[in-house]
Amino acid sequence: MTESPAAISLEGVSLAYPTSSSGPATIKQYAAHLSARRRRSDERPWALSGVNLSIRRGEIVGVVGHNGSGKSTLLRIIAGVLAPTRGRVTVRGRTTPILNLGTGVHEDATGRETIIFFGALLGRDPRLMAQRAPEIAEWAGLSNYLDRPVRSYSSGMVARLCFAAVTDATEEILLIDEVLGVGDSAFQKQSLNRIHERAGAGTTVVIASHDLVALDAHADRLVWLEGGSLMMVDTPAKVLRAGVKAEATIQIP
Repeated sequence: MTESPAAISLEGVSLAYPTSSSGPATIKQYAAHLSARRRRSDERPWALSGVNLSIRRGEIVGVVGHNGSGKSTLLRIIAGVLAPTRGRVTVRGRTTPILNLGTGVHEDATGRETIIFFGALLGRDPRLMAQRAPEIAEWAGLSNYLDRPVRSYSSGMVARLCFAAVTDATEEILLIDEVLGVGDSAFQKQSLNRIHERAGAGTTVVIASHDLVALDAHADRLVWLEGGSLMMVDTPAKVLRAGVKAEATIQIP
């Protein structure tokens, strides 16, 4: 039986931070600029360096590492928000990124209007989102706030509403960046249950998080990044064990 192709594949993916430059003004300056740029090509700070990774359909993968290790950069490259400097990225399926919950929400919009807005950003039918709005708000525990302006919400309430709206439908690839801590423990458990439901229906889930306890319990594999380099990809137990042996390189904050 032929194995189905990976949902996400990265081959030698690297991303360098851009260097600031006012740009050459003359042909002579341009020639000098090109020469200097070639000399500096290997001296640029790299957010990711030579990452090779394959993620299967329906898999829950956690991405771990210190701040600045490249976790968010990796998710943004998979989402197509950033283009790699080197290497190739192949994504088979529609991606739904949850990268900054609450970003773009207008404080004068109601919860209902916010749900419709987020649905439109993801290409969903506004009429369907309007019909789904009461159930989405109920799932987020915000039924009494559905028609109130977002300015009356706490930041946690906004994040809960956005998470509920974005994950309401079953998408092919779900990218989650540092949002497992949204809401109280009951809502966090509810969110993880939804992630498992989506994965069970075939959604590929990639989660960048510092919550190693949750990832240990819920991820199929962990991707360990440090300094933009891929250190290890394996089961949570093996990656966490390796991290502890490496003088607590991976720590629970």
